[in-house]
Amino acid sequence: MSGNPGHTSRSSLPARAGAGFKPQHADEILADSFRIGFLEVHAENYMGAGGHPHRILTRMREDFPLSIHGVGMSIGSPTGLDRAHLERLKAVVDRYQPAMVSEHLAWSTHDSHFFNDLLPVPYDEATLSRVCEHVHQVQERLGRRILLENPSTYVAFEATTMRETDFIRQIAERTGCGLLLDINNVHVSATNHGYGAIEYLSDFPLDRVEEIHLAGHAEDLDDEGLPLLIDSHDRPVDDKVWKLYDLVLARTGPLPTLIEWDNDVPDWPILKREALRADARLERHAENHTITARERRHAR
Repeated sequence: MSGNPGHTSRSSLPARAGAGFKPQHADEILADSFRIGFLEVHAENYMGAGGHPHRILTRMREDFPLSIHGVGMSIGSPTGLDRAHLERLKAVVDRYQPAMVSEHLAWSTHDSHFFNDLLPVPYDEATLSRVCEHVHQVQERLGRRILLENPSTYVAFEATTMRETDFIRQIAERTGCGLLLDINNVHVSATNHGYGAIEYLSDFPLDRVEEIHLAGHAEDLDDEGLPLLIDSHDRPVDDKVWKLYDLVLARTGPLPTLIEWDNDVPDWPILKREALRADARLERHAENHTITARERRHAR
């Protein structure tokens, strides 16, 4: 299976910091002299036919690039895609024509049951084929490429036969989809499973990454007293995640970067502060890549 050359990604997001859009911030965002790079929304919040949420988002779409992030497609589901959900997603995408559409490498549905979690999949050939087929179906129906996000995980499957980075690389190569790199997820999973986040990122197909997510996490202990991180999205980005972000940007150059904050949502100035921290890093790495490119030209 391979990507369909007819799939398009529409216009790209700017290589700046964006924020997860919350309607309570709308007035402040519009009035702020600081213009956030882009806004991202969860598709499932806009699957109704109309009403106040759509009126607000339509207004925001006039001033800011938009990214749509799905959390309920259940691309890893062993029972196939929910066709009704896919049609609702298509309606949202057609309505807002976002710069990017993304989903999770996870599953959250089984038969008629919906779980309020993004659950992991085993990394084996059978699951790889199934996920690729589901990504292919989504892209065919939407008529465009999507981005697939790496998961945060707390358990591993005995059935796993390949590394997560290889599994994700194979999905991108077979389907032509892009990747969304959630750096907080990398740190959370690496801590929970006892491997190195830097080593993971060294093996990740960064050339396929088109957007980055940053978020906060909660710290806990497991039953054996070892560190356990929870991808909580309820606090500022951790310093260790900022350092990993710098390492990634040094290799990729600037990429659209979302600040995710979905629980205990703060006032807009706090989200703005996090976005400014990301923008400062993006600007610095843009300068470094410009200097490096100039040096390479002079060396020829």
